Amino acid sequence: MNKNQNPSRPLGYETPNWQTLFASLAQTARDERLQRFYQAGAVAPQTPIEEVPLVALDLETTGLNPQRDAIVSIGLMPFNLRRIRCADAHYHVVKPLSELNSESVAFHRITHSDLDDAPRLDSLLGEILQVMAGRVAVVHYRNIERGFLDETVRHYLNENLHFPVIDTMELEARLHRGTNDISWLDRLRGKKAVSIRLAESRLRYGLPLYQAHHALTDALASAELLQAQIASHFDHGTPVSELWD
Repeated sequence: MNKNQNPSRPLGYETPNWQTLFASLAQTARDERLQRFYQAGAVAPQTPIEEVPLVALDLETTGLNPQRDAIVSIGLMPFNLRRIRCADAHYHVVKPLSELNSESVAFHRITHSDLDDAPRLDSLLGEILQVMAGRVAVVHYRNIERGFLDETVRHYLNENLHFPVIDTMELEARLHRGTNDISWLDRLRGKKAVSIRLAESRLRYGLPLYQAHHALTDALASAELLQAQIASHFDHGTPVSELWD
């Protein structure tokens, strides 16, 4: 697929009017940190992606269910299509709301001793929201980052957290829409579905493999992946509304 064959959204797909929503939430949010976040506003939907301030966001968690599991680390990497601002990166290990388990430790390698002096996430919310303010978050599988952050804010503040995201996994799903409809005969012949996981997606663009399941490294990996996706399949003038959720 080339830039003249931009992967489109499914028919009937609708996204919120983020500018209108943020203006409303700035008036109704009770916590000052949330008020400041929403007051920073959202970029206009017609803004070309090359002009959009972005922040790659990744979370490591104790599991995959936001209602039952919890955040143990967070990585934030500000960037745009021309530059990744590594010097402005933020990484925090935080005390989770639920207990670690052996399976999650095997993935993210954060142990009980690493959490002895770790802060609670609510003490970092001001810093995290300041980094995210005015930017569009870039994630690989939005259900994790959006779901866990919203659940955490609801736990500590009894309020919800809303923010636009560009999901690099969803963009890959669009690019390979229809290619994973593999017949039983193709399966017998050894044909496999295209993986849209982060590492496999990066390899298709010639990007190097990084250590997986580290929040800051995965944030960097997602930022690089979006840059490669835009360079390969979209024009830099593509409106952000074609990409965000």
